Amino acid sequence: MNSLLTIEKLTMQFGGLTALSEFFLELTPGELVGLIGPNGAGKTTVFNMVTGNLTPTGGKIVFDGKDITGHKPHKITAAGIARTFQNIRLFGDLTVFENVMVSFHFQIRSSFFGGVLGLPRYRREAKRAHDTAMHLLEEVRLAELAGEKAGGLAYGQQRRLEVARALATQPKLLLLDEPAAGMNPAETEGLMGLIQRIRRDYQLTVLLIEHDMTFVMGICERLKVLDYGLTIAEGPPEEIQNNERVIQAYLGERRVA
Repeated sequence: MNSLLTIEKLTMQFGGLTALSEFFLELTPGELVGLIGPNGAGKTTVFNMVTGNLTPTGGKIVFDGKDITGHKPHKITAAGIARTFQNIRLFGDLTVFENVMVSFHFQIRSSFFGGVLGLPRYRREAKRAHDTAMHLLEEVRLAELAGEKAGGLAYGQQRRLEVARALATQPKLLLLDEPAAGMNPAETEGLMGLIQRIRRDYQLTVLLIEHDMTFVMGICERLKVLDYGLTIAEGPPEEIQNNERVIQAYLGERRVA
């Protein structure tokens, strides 16, 4: 099967510091893959380059057959890549519903005057966006809170709202940056079920960063492990959890080659 995302020799340098060195990753449609490693390993740097928030100093990113290296974030979103963030980035003063509606702005094809005049095409598009937003809120179990301010939601609910907002962009690839961070065990279990469900129902490919090893081992089909910007292991969860080099990286031990 053709790959959906191919990352070749991706490198990011900040002055004299190499945050990521010649990183390679290939995702086929429908995969659920985890990117793990200690703090500062380069995981979020990968996400920031894939989504256009950083321009690589070397390497190439090909998505759905097109080179997107260095493209602007809005173009990458339009191409079919959506993400959530390690630090929640909701509009706290907007309602839950309005937070999802924000993601539909680039899908509205009607002109400004079409909106002002309430022309039929604009009304159809607005209704479709409204109905889809409510459906997504039902998917993440937040429909009954649609009118509440996003800033007043519980932490786990805010995480689910971020997922709904990402789905509103109609992605093919969903990047989740520490989605279970700060969640209690019940919330984490519910999130695992949500990710598996939306992956199936929306035919998504999912790449996630996570420090919760129970979560990672329970949901990912394979894992890629980074340490100090270098790939140190790759394989199925049961292989990775017994990998000596991975254990050393997480325990803070370093061998001198």
